[in-house]
Amino acid sequence: MSQTAIPCTVIRGGTSKGLYFLARDLPADTATRDAVLLAAMGSPDARQIDGMGGAHPLTSKIAVVGPSTHPAADVDYLFLQAVVDEARIDDGQNCGNLLAGVGPFALEEGLFPATGDVSRVRINMLNTGSLAVAAIQTPGGRVRYDGDARIDGVPGTAAPIPIDFLDVAGSSCGALLPTGNARDTVDGIELTAIDNGMPVVVMRAADFGLTGYETPEALEADAGLKARIESIRLQIGPRMNLGDVAKKTVPKMCLLAPPRDGGAVCTRNFIPHRVHEAIGVFGAVSVATACVMPGSVADGVARVTDPQSLEVEHPTGFFTVAMDVSLAGGQVEVRRAALLRTARRLMRGEVYVPAQVWDGGA
Repeated sequence: MSQTAIPCTVIRGGTSKGLYFLARDLPADTATRDAVLLAAMGSPDARQIDGMGGAHPLTSKIAVVGPSTHPAADVDYLFLQAVVDEARIDDGQNCGNLLAGVGPFALEEGLFPATGDVSRVRINMLNTGSLAVAAIQTPGGRVRYDGDARIDGVPGTAAPIPIDFLDVAGSSCGALLPTGNARDTVDGIELTAIDNGMPVVVMRAADFGLTGYETPEALEADAGLKARIESIRLQIGPRMNLGDVAKKTVPKMCLLAPPRDGGAVCTRNFIPHRVHEAIGVFGAVSVATACVMPGSVADGVARVTDPQSLEVEHPTGFFTVAMDVSLAGGQVEVRRAALLRTARRLMRGEVYVPAQVWDGGA
């Protein structure tokens, strides 16, 4: 046979979409696995025309799910980002949007049994070694996808999937404030480098001569702006304990502006080279944390009325982050972060890759 068929499910998780695989169905060797996933996605190619990718980072995502290797979890979840125009798979970050589809996928594939009308799936996020708990509606022992929950950036409604995050502070960088400072300055721009589940660099849009309300398309078209932001990213990355980030998809770069639609803060997010039409799950958690941190660059920009629940504005709406935070002596301790996502299974079948890439172990 000239092609190898691999079982695969396509799921919309939150405001992203990706391919979900059982770990046992992919090569154990990392280099071969990555070659298989690049072929499945159609990278490198700006259109990904010869694969399943959607020509955008938000639709070039992969979840690899298997039995848990953690005593406090039910399943393992490895997130992999297929770079659209490079032959590269990046495992340097979590994805909280695809995380929303892990529970339904695990239940549908028999990795975890339904436990009543609501099944709480404990997920070991292998990228950072942290845990999340997703509550999946399973009336009659079957995953329910329809419901009345609405999230900005996704049309219609679906079954709610509340997700609690446990011990995600510093999960990638080793500390909530990896540089040890609430504010740093790079290239004359004040910033806060923060990691509460996702390494993010927050900066004031006004410091770049922007309102912070520009469209993603306008920001992407500004080559000078993108070059300035990338220069800052390359310099601050090593100081965040991320090493050389030139070939990494972290840290994300976030521009802040005062809210204009009743939220706590308005955001525009570089992920890191395209501009997000919304905001990533863990990115929103990190930004919300910066908003309640005294001395951060969000101090004076954000309008926080309730530090336990913040609405983060983005180009297509809001992202509500619920947090259990302690503010004492000018220090912030994040005990818990939670949010609401939805997911929908779109397709289940097989994805084909050339046999010369992988023959399936035959």
